Amino acid sequence: MERLNDEGQWIVLMGFMVCVGIFFLALIITQSTVVGQTTSEAVLEFPKTEIQDTRSEIIDIAKDWETYTTAKRTNLMDDLKVISMARKNAVVECSITPGAVNDSYYSYTRIIIHYNNGVTEYDETFLLSQPLSQPIP
Repeated sequence: MERLNDEGQWIVLMGFMVCVGIFFLALIITQSTVVGQTTSEAVLEFPKTEIQDTRSEIIDIAKDWETYTTAKRTNLMDDLKVISMARKNAVVECSITPGAVNDSYYSYTRIIIHYNNGVTEYDETFLLSQPLSQPIP
């Protein structure tokens, strides 16, 4: 009986395995670019500079908060909301409470900021310190 020559079957089988491996690698590479694209879009959509600008303006307002009249305070807060909505399409709410915390050398103003542009929501609460003119003994 003549011996069977099955070397051609091994060549076809190895070719099939290489094709399947290349297919899976192509699938993985395609998915990694999609994941990378969505990650970079999320980073680009985060309004870091807008939040920093808004925070800076609120701090500047809070430093002189006690020197303003009630009407001036209301106008400043309304202007901040309107400008944020018009320029950045963001809802900004803030609360400034002077003298929220006191110690012997500093008076702390509590500032609460809420920023929402429909994609990103940011909330922050912090204390702004201002030295007292006359330290408490």
